[in-house]
Amino acid sequence: MANTGTIVALIAAASASPALAGVAADHGVAPWREAVISVSDPLPFTRLLKSAGGWREVAAGRLLPAEIAYWQLPATASGRFTLWCAPGVSTGCLRLITFRGVAQRPIRLAARAWDPGGIYSIMVRSNDIDGLFDAAINHGWWAESPPIRFDFLGSKLTNVVLTGPHGINIAVYQRFSPPFEAFPLGRISEAFNSMRMVTDRAAARDFYNRKLGFDIVFDGDGTNAIGAVPEPSNFGIPLNYTLKALRAAAALSPTPGETGRVEMMQITEFSGISQSQYARAPNLGILSVRYTVRDLAGYRAAIAAAGVTLVQQASAVPIKGLGTVDLFAVADVDGNLTEFVHAR
Repeated sequence: MANTGTIVALIAAASASPALAGVAADHGVAPWREAVISVSDPLPFTRLLKSAGGWREVAAGRLLPAEIAYWQLPATASGRFTLWCAPGVSTGCLRLITFRGVAQRPIRLAARAWDPGGIYSIMVRSNDIDGLFDAAINHGWWAESPPIRFDFLGSKLTNVVLTGPHGINIAVYQRFSPPFEAFPLGRISEAFNSMRMVTDRAAARDFYNRKLGFDIVFDGDGTNAIGAVPEPSNFGIPLNYTLKALRAAAALSPTPGETGRVEMMQITEFSGISQSQYARAPNLGILSVRYTVRDLAGYRAAIAAAGVTLVQQASAVPIKGLGTVDLFAVADVDGNLTEFVHAR
């Protein structure tokens, strides 16, 4: 999402006529239930979630062989997970997986914000962003900048991108006006969005809109900058480039509302180095977001007819916290995974 009041005011919708408009909602694709994150040690994440946000562990254990096979890992691999959710909710959760017995590297190793490939961040909201920032720094996290205030589509916001181990980012937003009332906040709310840095914003948008049938929440190419004074950037953009390197962005969701979104951003003026080839398990980082689907077979057939290829799929996989599920994953134009799940 844009991060200064002088940079970008995105238009509310795209003019293109999508091939699969509304098909995700038609098949019962609900807002994503959890993000799957590969970590070498969950403690730096769970300490922050619990102490600063009051999150709770709702499931934990080892990965069963069927889940290892679904991730296309050798049978000699193993893993454990812990699933954490914000207080009072069961969506927007974080599943932290520790794989063992297999070679790993960070998905976005030494990457800059404008390098495409690999999910850049998970987004949460807060009612005390300054307090959360201080807590995160005290827990050993980092950031490209302190919290930055900006205006976006009529809202007054503050944002900071917190960086943990392996370059895993949690982007935090506090909205000051109008008041945010769509879901409970606290210092760390449930996750409501996930950001992908992309090579071509329009192509990335069209994959989710025209191929997966998600609806557009907002979309813009960043050309309508109105500011005249450079301002700090939470993406690490040098100050003298913050008016030049505009942020072309789009966000989409299968259903109306404030949760379950995917967002893509292209930082213009900078040519990034693709991390796409590394955006797979067991590499360390944000692997995917998981959407539950009422009619998984029908949705799979619809997107296959639109030219989408499945990169992973399995049936009757026992996954603690979800049940015994059928699921599949697709890769977008920058190699990022999105999963769709149906509990039996």
